[in-house]
Amino acid sequence: MVEYIDYKLVHGKMPKRPEDSNKATFGKILNIAGSKNYIGAAYLSSMSGYKIGAGMVTVAAPDIIVPILASKMTEPTFIYLKSNKDGAIAADNTIPDLQNYNVVSVGCGLTNCEDTKHFVFNLLNQLNTVQKVVIDADGINILANHKGEISLKNSIITPHPIELSRLLNVSVDEILNNREKYARITSQTYECITVLKGKESLVTDGQKIYINKSGSSALAKAGSGDVLTGIISGLLAQHLSALDSAIIGTYLHGLAGDIASYDLTKYSVMASDIITYLPFAISEILSEE
Repeated sequence: MVEYIDYKLVHGKMPKRPEDSNKATFGKILNIAGSKNYIGAAYLSSMSGYKIGAGMVTVAAPDIIVPILASKMTEPTFIYLKSNKDGAIAADNTIPDLQNYNVVSVGCGLTNCEDTKHFVFNLLNQLNTVQKVVIDADGINILANHKGEISLKNSIITPHPIELSRLLNVSVDEILNNREKYARITSQTYECITVLKGKESLVTDGQKIYINKSGSSALAKAGSGDVLTGIISGLLAQHLSALDSAIIGTYLHGLAGDIASYDLTKYSVMASDIITYLPFAISEILSEE
């Protein structure tokens, strides 16, 4: 069964914002992201989580880049992870008190070096299978090296076709020609929610397919996927289901890009502009009919 993700589907489904609340009410995200050459990925995936409404974001990043991140964003807290010689996360890092976070997002800008592969593999095996996890980018590439060794139950993964090709050992062309089939196979195989990114991104729980109708070529910029990871993580932290977080997050991401492109043109929208215009997208789906 196929359904389109449009205004009618998402209207009025944003998480509630009770007045009697505090930062814990809206969830705590641990975002494990970034490396020396991909500082922006950590920034974009963290700030988009805040902008969508999460109560607190903690960034776990290589110690070499944390001062730079802290100079750009004052809202998150930070965990300093030891760097290897390449400025990525060293293998022997551990993160205490993982149970204190509602959502763990992992993958944006990590790189696929051997040290970081080892760290991420150990981390994902540490996480309880009932904990909410969002995996993107290099997190998915690392999963591809450990097929069947890590449980993804209750997780959301957000691959583009090349990343999915690595995960499934299927050619990119085959995936592009059969997107619904391979998105569904991924969710059924790994018991997760899959967001297959691209023109009219797909969301599936392994049964029903949802096709996103927002977005355009304005989103075809480096960092756009990092913003999507943060948006989905932020919705998940606010106690939406994994499927609803993926559906609403994907739609809002595209809609924010559409609204930005009205002002900036499709040529000039940057990933950071998606975050800037996200409140306007939220307003649109909160509006009265």
